[in-house]
Amino acid sequence: MATRKENPACHDGSGLHPSPRLPAGHSYQVVALVLQGGGALGSYQAGVYEGLAEVDLHPNWVAGISIGALNAAIIAGNPPEKRVERLQQFWQTICQPPFLPASPVAALKGFDGWPNGLIRWFNGWEAWRALTEGQKGFFLPRHPLPPAESTPANTSYYDTGPLKSTLETLVDFDRLNDTREMRVTVGAVNVKSGNFVAFDNTKERLRAEHFMASGALPPGFPAVEIDGEYYWDGGVVSNTPLYQVLVSEPRKDSLIFQVDLWSAKGALPTDLSTVALRQKDIQYSSRTRLVTNYMEQTQQYRRMLRELMELVPEEERHHNPWYRRAAAVACDRRFNVIHLIYQDKECEGHYKDYQFGALAMREHWQSGLSDIELSLQHPDWLDMPSADKPFVTHDVHRR
Repeated sequence: MATRKENPACHDGSGLHPSPRLPAGHSYQVVALVLQGGGALGSYQAGVYEGLAEVDLHPNWVAGISIGALNAAIIAGNPPEKRVERLQQFWQTICQPPFLPASPVAALKGFDGWPNGLIRWFNGWEAWRALTEGQKGFFLPRHPLPPAESTPANTSYYDTGPLKSTLETLVDFDRLNDTREMRVTVGAVNVKSGNFVAFDNTKERLRAEHFMASGALPPGFPAVEIDGEYYWDGGVVSNTPLYQVLVSEPRKDSLIFQVDLWSAKGALPTDLSTVALRQKDIQYSSRTRLVTNYMEQTQQYRRMLRELMELVPEEERHHNPWYRRAAAVACDRRFNVIHLIYQDKECEGHYKDYQFGALAMREHWQSGLSDIELSLQHPDWLDMPSADKPFVTHDVHRR
C-alpha cells in the first residue's frame, strides 16, 4: 500500500488502538460498532457482537441509540472476555415477565415446526404481556397513571427505574469511561430545545442515566434528567449515530459495523396491521444509506481537494489563507462501512419492537450471529478502501 502524506486535519491523537485481527498491512485507526434503536429487536445486535468476538474483532468505538445504547453500555462496560456473557445476562433478564411466570414454551430453543399463524398469535400474546405487565429489570406499568400535572420524570405510562439497577449491576462504569479502552457515544434529544445531543465519554463521564435517556421513548418511558435538562430517546430525531461517527474530527481511517434493526426497503402493505409495521420500518430506519451515500460523495470531494492542493507551489502554502482553509477540509482518510440489517420474519407484526419473549429474543440473536458470519465470509470486505474509492459500503443482503 502506498504511503500517504500526513494531514494535520486528520491527525490521530486519540491513542485508540486498532483491532488486532484486521488483515495484515492495514491500519484502521477506528473500528466502530454503531447500533440503531429498535427495542426488543436489539438482541440481533448482541448476536452480531458475538460473531465479531468469535474472531477477536473488537471495536474501539461503540455508539448507540435507544436499545443500541443499552447494548453499547454492556459492551463498553465489561472486559472483552466477559461481554457476550453479560449481553446474555442482560437479554435473559429483560425478556422475562417481572412477576408472573414466563410462558412454558419460552424454554424451547426456537419456533422450528410451528405454523406461521401460531407463531404470530404467540408473538402477539407476548407483546400484550409486555404492555400490561412490563419486563423484568427494565420497565413496569405505572399504577395509577400520573396526574394531569406531574414532573417530566413521571409523565409516562411506564416506570424505568428497574433499568437503572440492571445497568449498574451489569456495567462497570469506570471501565466504560476509560477512553483508553473504548470511546462510547450515545444519542438523545433535549426535550425543551428539540436538539439532538451526543453524549460521549471523551467529553464527559457517562452514567446509567445517559443510557436510559437515550432509550426514553415517549410516551411509554419518561424523560430522564441529566444536569438539570430532560432528555428523550434519540430515535425521536435520528435513530442511528452513524453520522456523528463519520463526521467526527479529527478524521481517521475507519472500519464501521452499522447494525440496523429496521429496514428502509420492504413490501407494500396490504392491511392495517402491515401499514403500521411498514410505517415503523420507514420512520426508524433513519435513512442509513442516505447518510452513507452523502458521505461517499463528500469524501470523494475531500480527496479531490487534497489532490488539487498538491499543485500549489510550496512557497505559497504557508501564507495563503485559502490554502489553510482548504487544508482544514481536505482529507484522504478512508471509510469502510459494513452494513447489517435485521430482516423481518413473515410471522412478525407491528409489535415486534416490544415483543420481548425469550423465544423471539433467541431468534433475533441467531439472526444477528448468522448475518455477521456471512459477512465475514467475505474477508476482502475488511480491506482498506483504495485511494480512488475512499468510501465503500458492504451489505450481505444487498441484491
